[in-house]
Amino acid sequence: MTQLLQGRIAIVTGAGRGLGRAHALELARHGARVLVNDQGADRPDAEAQAVVDAIRATGGDACAHGADVTDPQQVQDMVQSAVARWGRVDILVNNAGILRDKSFAKMSLEDFRLVMEVHLMGSVHCTHAVWNAMRAQNYGRIVMTTSSSGLYGNFGQSNYAAAKMALVGLMQTLALEGERHGVRVNCLAPTAATAMTEGLLEPQALDMLAPASVSPALIALVAENAPNRTILMAGAGSFEQAHITMTRGICLSEAELSANVLIDRLDEIADRKGETVPATGFDQLRHEIDKAQSVRCAA
Repeated sequence: MTQLLQGRIAIVTGAGRGLGRAHALELARHGARVLVNDQGADRPDAEAQAVVDAIRATGGDACAHGADVTDPQQVQDMVQSAVARWGRVDILVNNAGILRDKSFAKMSLEDFRLVMEVHLMGSVHCTHAVWNAMRAQNYGRIVMTTSSSGLYGNFGQSNYAAAKMALVGLMQTLALEGERHGVRVNCLAPTAATAMTEGLLEPQALDMLAPASVSPALIALVAENAPNRTILMAGAGSFEQAHITMTRGICLSEAELSANVLIDRLDEIADRKGETVPATGFDQLRHEIDKAQSVRCAA
């Protein structure tokens, strides 16, 4: 097997078990040296240490770090540990996460905030800690872990969905800012049987959703020829790409511009035939202005 990541240095957060563990093992299998992050990872009996041992048993190089991703100082220490040990960081996999599922009517603000802190701000802290160094070395691969819950919604997961969709917006902008510095940023939307999905699916479905079936998608997003600004979905050996699209819509003249006309034409606005993917938010803005100007000129 060709080792796609030979000599690369990777950090995987939340890597003691589940998807993070599978990602760490797969990164090592492709030649990367891996810092396995998980809270409590510094204990000898920690799950993260077992992942490190598994990597070392196959001839790989790994270490564990117990940083809490919600604490920026601990995250900085984690990154410095990787740099002190291996000289640099090439790959960051923002995987750490928790669930606090309840319908919005029953959810406390504390549970909403906690999920946002771990998923969104945890990814921000880790990315910020490696960002300038990756820019300086003109190389970096960063993966945000999003979810179909964020992309499409899921009952009882308003906090989780909000955090996961926020990561898509973060990825879209950082991918633009990092591109000329060789830093590529993507999103992985996994479907896997983990501690976070226990009790949600029948056993037969869970058997198909092994975390290891997702990790090849991760490798594709951090390899030398990785894409940029991609939302890659993966689970049970199935892979898809998600897009945030814009319909052709309509443009009203000044004489037509009213809520009543707009309401009457909502179905026309929603028609997905000929929809496009704007390159940036500014391009969407420019599109709106150009369309409006053409209508005004024709009037």
